[in-house]
Amino acid sequence: MYDRHITPRLLEALADTPVVLLHGARQTGKSTLLQQIAGPHRARYVTLDDASVLGSAAADPVGFLDGYPGPVVIDEAQRAPGLFRAIKASVDRDRRPGRFVLSGSADALLLPRVADALVGRVEVLTLWPLSQGELAGRVDHLVDRVWREPPPTDIVPEDREAIAARMLRGGFPEAVGRTTGRRRRAWCESYLTTLMQRDVQELARIEGVTDLPRLLALLAARTCSLANHAELSRSSGLPQTTLKRYLALLETTFVLQPLPAWSANLSRRLTKSPKLLLSDTGLAAHLLNVQEPAALAGHAMFGPLLESFVALELRKQATWCETLVRLYHFRTAAGQEVDLLLERQDGAIVGIAVKAAASVGADDFKVLRLLREGLGGRFRAGLVLHLGRQTVPYGDRLWAVPVGALWA
Repeated sequence: MYDRHITPRLLEALADTPVVLLHGARQTGKSTLLQQIAGPHRARYVTLDDASVLGSAAADPVGFLDGYPGPVVIDEAQRAPGLFRAIKASVDRDRRPGRFVLSGSADALLLPRVADALVGRVEVLTLWPLSQGELAGRVDHLVDRVWREPPPTDIVPEDREAIAARMLRGGFPEAVGRTTGRRRRAWCESYLTTLMQRDVQELARIEGVTDLPRLLALLAARTCSLANHAELSRSSGLPQTTLKRYLALLETTFVLQPLPAWSANLSRRLTKSPKLLLSDTGLAAHLLNVQEPAALAGHAMFGPLLESFVALELRKQATWCETLVRLYHFRTAAGQEVDLLLERQDGAIVGIAVKAAASVGADDFKVLRLLREGLGGRFRAGLVLHLGRQTVPYGDRLWAVPVGALWA
């Protein structure tokens, strides 16, 4: 059983909001977390994975809710879309906080009927796969630390193969317990089968579900690359209209995570295309048919997967850290790029480059310096995360930092 760092945020929301929605990819631990809080919150727990419960909720949403006058946790709520209108009407009559706790493996904000029904009445939280800190039993909060103090120096170094093992393990609770590549592969196959045959078909009623595994493999091979619909269409053999529909479905089910491009009033043209990455590096490695740390450490995709790994860890931390940030990538039309930007609500920026090597040089900070000069006081720090052993300053607000700073 893992302590989830988002739990305090969930309890805070229950104290002042009528409806709290916890959503995220299938198998991230939403049901386990909600069952843990149901007792202390004095809430009934029901799941729409139960066919009889689902039948009742779908046939008569109002009557179904009337059967639970006190707080209720409804797991997999997106399976009965009619519930959301009934919840809206119930909350409009009684806005006591913590009345409904919902979960779902589809992004409610991308489902128009759900979003329209609950606007202004719900707080939405996302549960990602386990972070490296959650796996180790300690709070990882680089997203908070980087704004107010120099990067940590007390980092236990790990070699390339050890980092590869972390990437292969991923963060799905059931998968992290699989100790061999063969057993992880079996779990990933089962996960993808369930995703295709249940979630995607429930959301879209599509027939061409057999095209999706091939598309996922193509996306894994292009992780952290700019979205190029024309090239993906050619490689997959899918018309662009169909491709975009599939990409939207994968985003709705939290399998695909676009990383938007950042832009500001800088005197240069900037790329506006998002980067595409899968929501778990273990799943991405499976789709690339890589099962062992030594194989991944020497693989051509190690660098892009490391960049994806860093982006996903920061995105997880952003759900529980005190500092409210958004994640972006930065790229000029000339190809100069910073892998990740953290933007705070007040417009302050931290730039992060990821280097899949143990040595760092002045050239690795070239674009971070460019960004620092263009942003002035808005630029708070620039980090190059690397596979070396030491934190080293590289000038004003610039540091080379071992990648282990993410969970130190």
